[in-house]
Amino acid sequence: MVMESENDTTTGFQFGNFARNEKLVAKGFTAPVSRKTGTTIAGIIFKDGVVLGADTRATEGDIVADKNCNKIHYLQPNMYCAGAGTAADLEMTTQQMASKLELHRLNIGRQVPVVAANRMLKQMLFRYQGYVSAALVLGGVDKHGPHIYSIHPHGSTDRLPYTTMGSGSLAAMFVFEARWKPDMELEEAKQLVRDAIAGGVFNDLGSGSNVDLCVITKDGADHLRPFDIANVKGKREGKYEYKLGTTEVLSTKTIPIQVVDETVSKADGDAMDTA
Repeated sequence: MVMESENDTTTGFQFGNFARNEKLVAKGFTAPVSRKTGTTIAGIIFKDGVVLGADTRATEGDIVADKNCNKIHYLQPNMYCAGAGTAADLEMTTQQMASKLELHRLNIGRQVPVVAANRMLKQMLFRYQGYVSAALVLGGVDKHGPHIYSIHPHGSTDRLPYTTMGSGSLAAMFVFEARWKPDMELEEAKQLVRDAIAGGVFNDLGSGSNVDLCVITKDGADHLRPFDIANVKGKREGKYEYKLGTTEVLSTKTIPIQVVDETVSKADGDAMDTA
């Protein structure tokens, strides 16, 4: 972090510590590395609104930490966002933004447009230069119609008819590019997003478990959790109980255990503490 004085009015990127960091690396200091996260999130515009989708697997390295993680976050009654990245960053970012958007709604006295949420999110993430690991698919409907935005951790955004993010985004985008079309009906749109998320579930180790959807129209939002269980757990077919003696005993070693009997006497006048 660059130290600035109270009168320093320099704006833009700061590279004052670049030479220092290079010297630290040369002396053996290990610089922080990015964390690999796994998720598949997606969103599309259909005839009457937008459909957001996400898987429900949360990972910690090679470990599945949560099989039913909610990755579709509430912002306003007319907008939600799906998040990929670090779970804590996403939780705090979306909660903070939901609070700011509600204050903004109360201040202006009308429904918050989706572009305002996009602007506020991109400015916040750009301020932290990507260190807040939150990749978002923002979807909502306002007086201007349905909107889908992809918001990257560094603050860049795109307004698109359909988009995907996360480690399973390539598999999901393959489904969208093959089947998406303008003015889709609701059921067709839901099935398309479901199939896109399932593509990430089955082709990305960081994505898995269920498929959650959120349908947003001018009449409100419907959070479908779970919409579908893409990865149904199979039934155990075999029995893994074996009779004694099934495995051959190659050698046996007996170690005698000495039992010591000790009696603790209670001294006169000492009260027993039973608390």
